[in-house]
Amino acid sequence: MTNIVFNHATVRERADMLTYLRLCSERGLQTVSIWGDEITKVGETDALSVLQDFGMTVSGYNRVGPLNAYSCDSVEAELERAARFEADHVFLFTGGLRDNEKDLGSARRRIEDTIGKVLDSARKIGVKLAIEPLHPMVTGDRSVISSLSHANSLCEALGPGIGVVVDVYHCWWDERLPAEIARAGDAGRLFGFHVNDWLIPTRHLLTDRGMMGDGIIDLRGIHSMMRRAGYDGTVEVEIFSTDWWSRDPAEVMDIAIDRCRNLFSTDEKSWQ
Repeated sequence: MTNIVFNHATVRERADMLTYLRLCSERGLQTVSIWGDEITKVGETDALSVLQDFGMTVSGYNRVGPLNAYSCDSVEAELERAARFEADHVFLFTGGLRDNEKDLGSARRRIEDTIGKVLDSARKIGVKLAIEPLHPMVTGDRSVISSLSHANSLCEALGPGIGVVVDVYHCWWDERLPAEIARAGDAGRLFGFHVNDWLIPTRHLLTDRGMMGDGIIDLRGIHSMMRRAGYDGTVEVEIFSTDWWSRDPAEVMDIAIDRCRNLFSTDEKSWQ
């Protein structure tokens, strides 16, 4: 089942990076999605060594940002480390509004300009950037890019080397989702697909995501949109949840793999 990826954030509260890599390897998962701060905790040399020993590849590198506090040196350091780990793409975390800022249009223009600067650096270093639109309810404090249509338009304006990641938690509500997924697919800009679920009620916008199948998102439907748009990449489990963080990481992974099998494929061979 090499097509499933676990974002380390799903189990990071009880599994450091080396433990996370071991748990993935034990389940036959050869692709991982990693975080720079978790690399720092265990040491880059050890992290790279374990990755190589397990024969793993990196899909996503989390992350560059927040971009509303842009520093050229820190951004380039993250991009260079992502390149050393041979990550397929690097996530951009825009951040929300600055303190006392109320002009959302101005904030978005500033972030768009900053992303252009980051892209210039990424092209020189040789890594791709990924924009992941976040839910509109976190526009104020986490991301001023709130829709796939905005992300697509920005990618079109900036050119090669940048694409989008569709996280169902953030995009499931959007009536333009089918059209925008198709738009990104036509341009070859679908870099990733993140799965989880939206619970009713949701107790916390950031840390109460659901396990796939426990909420109201049409996961099969969105997955079909991605496939029709030409996406043949990984299905990445990314669950920020105080509930699931409190559980044994191995149990969390096993449940998630079982849910993905049931939701996204009736033929296990299609995951190979």
